[in-house]
Amino acid sequence: MGLIRSIANTASGLAAQRVRMDVVSSNVANIDTTRTPEGGPYIRKVVRFSSGDPALPFSNVARKFMGGGSTGVVLTQVGQDTDTPTRFVSDPSNPDADPETGLLEMPNVDLVQEMTDLTSANRSYQANVTVLNAVKQMALRALDITSR
Repeated sequence: MGLIRSIANTASGLAAQRVRMDVVSSNVANIDTTRTPEGGPYIRKVVRFSSGDPALPFSNVARKFMGGGSTGVVLTQVGQDTDTPTRFVSDPSNPDADPETGLLEMPNVDLVQEMTDLTSANRSYQANVTVLNAVKQMALRALDITSR
């Protein structure tokens, strides 16, 4: 794998983790949002990534190992977390509460989960920066060797 390809892979990882951190910050910012333009409470957003070379056809496998083919991380979707249910709290004074029961539907955002996701994204970002610095050092050493 060439140095340029390594830098490109690392750059895609950095961009992916930046998007992930942006989505987590949006979730935390809307943790108490009970009314959205679509109606109802804010629904937690999730990020989905895939490898840059999912299920290559056999004809491309040899090219991949010879230095061709795409690699890195690809953002496939920023969607809504419909699996996690919203929660209900009793707040009859809130204008968004159900007038009969006094229950207020709150977002399905869990602060502990968001902070865990943020920590994971931060560590992944740091790991990509470490790889980028290592590749940069290898390139500098290669230039130093060839200039002697």
